[in-house]
Amino acid sequence: MLPAYNQELTAEPSAFSLSPVSLKLLLKRGALLAAANWPAVAIQFVAETTFQVLLAVPLVGAAILVAVLVGADLGDLLQGGARDIALRIAGALASEPTALVSFGVAFGIALTAGSVLMFLVKGGTLDVLLAAHESAGDIERQPITIETIAPAVCFTLPRFIRGCTRLFRSYAVLGLALTVAHAVSGVAYLAFLIYGYRAVAGLLDVLGWTVIAAVAATAVIVWITLVNCVYLLMQIAMAADNLGFADACRAVGRFIRAEFRALTRMFLIILGLVVGATLVSALAWSGVGLIAFVPLVGLAVIPLQIAALIVRGLAFEYIGLAAAGAYLTLYRREPRTVARPRAVMVQSLGSSGTGSAAG
Repeated sequence: MLPAYNQELTAEPSAFSLSPVSLKLLLKRGALLAAANWPAVAIQFVAETTFQVLLAVPLVGAAILVAVLVGADLGDLLQGGARDIALRIAGALASEPTALVSFGVAFGIALTAGSVLMFLVKGGTLDVLLAAHESAGDIERQPITIETIAPAVCFTLPRFIRGCTRLFRSYAVLGLALTVAHAVSGVAYLAFLIYGYRAVAGLLDVLGWTVIAAVAATAVIVWITLVNCVYLLMQIAMAADNLGFADACRAVGRFIRAEFRALTRMFLIILGLVVGATLVSALAWSGVGLIAFVPLVGLAVIPLQIAALIVRGLAFEYIGLAAAGAYLTLYRREPRTVARPRAVMVQSLGSSGTGSAAG
């Protein structure tokens, strides 16, 4: 399907390492696959926004409840991210067990519903991306025109729905494992802060413990980022080879061992893009906030903030889908999975052919 491209990438695996040019081609290919299937980016953005709205409903309701019962300031309670707000509300409700349990149940229901939606949408998105990879040819080597990108345009609603249906169960199991990993990491971090502070009491001053806590927080952030990267690779393996959780773990393990250097470099580049986009969005948000202090003109701040949120959300979803396209291209350079029954392979080829016809 990709003769010129695969000829370069399927060199001897043990001695092969991506040159800077090849790494550039991988990233360019991922970006073009994501751009060609922009409706998938939009759907991901809508799903992510819906997820955040679902989480906001119990948080805002609980914040109002805390403001009424405890007398806390509503503005202070709603500052920061969803995790910070939830922890702040839980601490304020510690003296009201019934209200605390009610808040926990409501937040858990919203979190579960939003997570199920994200698992469902992600399956359709990666199925479209896989089809685009198989039919795109060597678009990364061609001039960027509508004609050269056209073969990679594979988004259709039937294909997206088939992908949602095919991968939902596998992605639900994978999402549960990710939730457990995040929960264990959070509990370990809190335990370190609580028991570590008690252990060093009297041995270190406040400044010394603050430095240690900051280093621990940075380590947790790096760890969570790596876990999320492995989570994406697991999604790619499940989508590309129709694998279950255990087989996908083995396939991703072989993939990481074989392509460790290339994956590390790609991960650092993509992380740099995310950090850069975050800084740019923060600067833009600050600039929009300054408009609010200008008489009359400040009335335009609300639509500008909404526009900034939409652009920011679409940009991050595009970077995520482009990264998935680059990882998928590297993953597909050679077979890495267990042998599948012939019936499964025939069914997969039949589905691909049907999808191509539909596209």
